[in-house]
Amino acid sequence: MSKVPSLVEICLMHPLDVVKTRFQIQRCATDPNSYKSLGDSFRMIFHTEGLFGFYKGILPPILAETPKRAVKFFTFEQYKKLLGYVSLSPALTFAVAGLGSGLTEAIVVNPFEVVKVGLQANRNKFTEFLRKFGIGLLSGTIASVINIPFDVAKSRIQGPQPVPGEIKYRTCFKTMATVYQEEGILALYKGLLPKIMRLGPGGAVMLLVYEYTYSWLQENW
Repeated sequence: MSKVPSLVEICLMHPLDVVKTRFQIQRCATDPNSYKSLGDSFRMIFHTEGLFGFYKGILPPILAETPKRAVKFFTFEQYKKLLGYVSLSPALTFAVAGLGSGLTEAIVVNPFEVVKVGLQANRNKFTEFLRKFGIGLLSGTIASVINIPFDVAKSRIQGPQPVPGEIKYRTCFKTMATVYQEEGILALYKGLLPKIMRLGPGGAVMLLVYEYTYSWLQENW
């Protein structure tokens, strides 16, 4: 139940976090796209990006909330135990343990913050991010559909044979032909849905990692 108030707080206050980030990354006041005031920033974001613009980058803080709390409280207790071996006053022990847990939390959560700020800052690139994710998802799904008959054949060859002591499935294409003749075309697509659920998003992630890593290397090396 402790997660619910945190999630509500994130959803309600995230638009302010987006506005804060936009103000922080502005280069100069003479930029025609710069925000003149808090009200102006809300109007411009809503006018140019819609309601969804206020919630760019909300997924990382939501994903980070549970590990953030877990890391904070776990490390706080561990630091208190370690400081128990040192003769410190209870107040100082709590202060040092709190400092240590806060620093550890910052280190763990910082990658989520980097992603969040990147999503909030890119006004036009977010649609490009979604486009690339969609392309990767589609390519992973198509690859799964093409590959699944071979995966079925591999499982039949590697798995237990129908008759002990008799090798029924020997080669890939012969196994596929046997399955088709005995069980029909749909048998070659058994397990397709779990494969798509795994490789579809997996293909999207791989494409995004490749694209952004390649772009970063081109810019910095």
